[in-house]
Parts: sequence; C-alpha cells; structure tokens
Amino acid sequence: MRVQAKTIPSALSALVGHSVDSIDTPTLVVDLDAANRNMQRMAEFTARRGLRLRPHGKMHKSAMFARLQLQAGAIGLCTQTVGEAEALAAGGINDVFISNEIVSPSKLHRVAALAHQLKARGGQLALAVDSAEGVARLAQAMHLTNAAIDVFVEVDIGQGRCGVKPRQPAVDLVKQVSEHAPSLRYAGLHAYHGGAQHLRSPEERHTAMARAAELVQATCELLRTEGLEPPLVTGAGTGTFMEEAASGVWNEIQPGSFLFMDADYLQNQRGAGQIQFESALFVKSQIISASARHVVCDAGHKSHAIDSGLPLVWSPTGQPQWTFANGGDEHGILHAVKPGGPLPSLGDTVWLIPGHCDPTVNLHDYIVVVHGGLLDGKVQAIVPVDARGV
Repeated sequence: MRVQAKTIPSALSALVGHSVDSIDTPTLVVDLDAANRNMQRMAEFTARRGLRLRPHGKMHKSAMFARLQLQAGAIGLCTQTVGEAEALAAGGINDVFISNEIVSPSKLHRVAALAHQLKARGGQLALAVDSAEGVARLAQAMHLTNAAIDVFVEVDIGQGRCGVKPRQPAVDLVKQVSEHAPSLRYAGLHAYHGGAQHLRSPEERHTAMARAAELVQATCELLRTEGLEPPLVTGAGTGTFMEEAASGVWNEIQPGSFLFMDADYLQNQRGAGQIQFESALFVKSQIISASARHVVCDAGHKSHAIDSGLPLVWSPTGQPQWTFANGGDEHGILHAVKPGGPLPSLGDTVWLIPGHCDPTVNLHDYIVVVHGGLLDGKVQAIVPVDARGV
C-alpha cells in the first residue's frame, strides 16, 4: 500500500511564524515546549534504568513526532495497525513493531511487503502473534519475500483482550514460531496490561502489575528451561511503566500518551517518585454564545473524542475555572466551577484538554505546533496526521 504524503493547505502553512492568536478554531494544537519536556523526562528515566524505549505511535500517528522521539532516545516505534506502520515507514521510521495480531491475508501481504521495504534500507519490522493459526498465516505471507520479520508472542497478563495464556501455552506458541525460522525470528514476549493503565490509585496499579509480573516471570522461567529465553520482554503504558521498570522483568517499554497526556491520565493519582508529565495536546476553541449562566464554545465531539470522558478546560494558573458539558457535535457548554463565578466573554479563546489523546488526534488531518506557550507563543510547524483513519 503506497502512503501518499499529505499536502498542507496554504491557509495553514501561512500560520507558521505567526502568534497563537492567528490560529482559527476549533484546531488541534500541540505545545512543543511541554512535549519536549515530557520526552526528556522519559528519556532520562529509561536511560537511568537501562531500558529500551519504544513509544507507541498510535497516539500521535505522525512521522514527525516519531522522528522527534527517536532523536530523544527511542529505539523505534510501536503501531497498532498495518496502516500506521506504513505511514511511519513512509516518513522515514525504520524500526517498527506492530503490537497487534494480523490474520487477514491482504494485510499480511502488506506486512510482508513492508518488511521487505524496511530490510532494504537497513530497518526491521516486528509483529505480535497469539495463535498457531496466526503464526502459520504470517509464515505463509513471509514466503513471498526474502525478508525476515521479528515475532513477539503476546501473553495475556490480565487485560483479557488479545494474548495467549501465560506459562505453558505461551511456551508452546514460541516453539511454533521458532519452527518457521529464518523467515520468522523469535524476538521475545509482548506483555501489555492495558486495563491497568487507568486504575486511579498507585496501590491498584501496583497490585495489578505485581500479578502481571509474576505471570511473565513464570513464563520466562519455563522458556529458559526449553532453551528459549526471550531476547526481549516488551510492554507497559503511560500509567504503569514505572511498575514494569521496577519489576526487572521487562527490558523494553511502550508508553505513548506521556508525550501529550490527556484529561483521563491526569485523573490518575501520582505515586511517590512518579514522573509528572504535562498536558501538551489542546483543542483551541472560541466562545461563540454567552448567557448569564453559561457560555458556548465551538469545539464539540467532532473535535475531541469522548470515550474516556469530556475534556478539561485549561487555565493559565493550572486551576480549573470552568467545566465542560456536552453540547453536541459542534458545541461545548462551559460553566463556572464556583457558582456565580466569572465566565469567558464572547469571542474569548478557551483551550481544551481532550479526554483521550489517541482518538482525538485521529479526528484531525493536521496538528498546529506552537513554541513559546499557549498564551504568547508562535506557530512553529504544521504537522500532518499521517496515519489518520488507518
């Protein structure tokens, strides 16, 4: 599948160098200074712990942000779909792990073609599997090319979504992968617990990941007795990566949302010593209607995803002044946090922190990147959402 580079509309290109005031609404905006600080904090953490960092590209779906992450110390990127992997590869990313199961023959042909493309320029593609049938189908597709693909056996460590059961079922599947060498290269275990990422208290997250670590450790011990010690154990998300790091079981982590953060992650209670990441993703909106009890902004559900809840309204002091209520597809209704408190005026700008960054990004074709902050900054770049909708 050939990925077409997106042409940035001239009206957007003209914004570069101008103040944030020139950005129309509703528009998806990234505060680059905050995003860079988030990347630096994660890079410093993984370097201290000797961990490989492979952030998840499904969050930003952008080759430009992927390149920034590589420059900040990441060894490659994760994606969740073949289309995302193709888009990042087209943008120059050479090391990609599709951390998902692919069984469709047409998609597997694209996987094989992408593996061949990346090999030709010194890169590498990886894929997750959780069934013997999935292994067989992948092996059949890879016979169409002279490239090899890294294969991670996904283990269900508590989420109850994808993944083979830990211990002996995982060992049996690793053996089946190994039977298809050299086209399939056993790369290790994929052990991700998505259900633990948004457990609110540090104690809940610790309990969930301690159990997960026991399952991964037991599986690794069985694999060692068979001479199949995993080269890598990869997994972890923004909510739990410090747990995986502390366990000593994982040696590669895949957090994604830390780069931008969102309103849902901000609700997680921080544990002692836990890294604090900043909000870097916003929807710029404008007040288009005002009354005595509420005001209405022009950013509704077409501008931000609501699967993880409604957005927060950012304020320069960091303290909430207004709450956001459902106003439909094109509208949001804002109320003062304190009854009778002041409301924005007609024409004022308000900045929304989306409830869930990944699907919010997927609603937009472009991200406006600003440097110097939301109040006094200038537009530095227009970034295409390369993998939107795939």
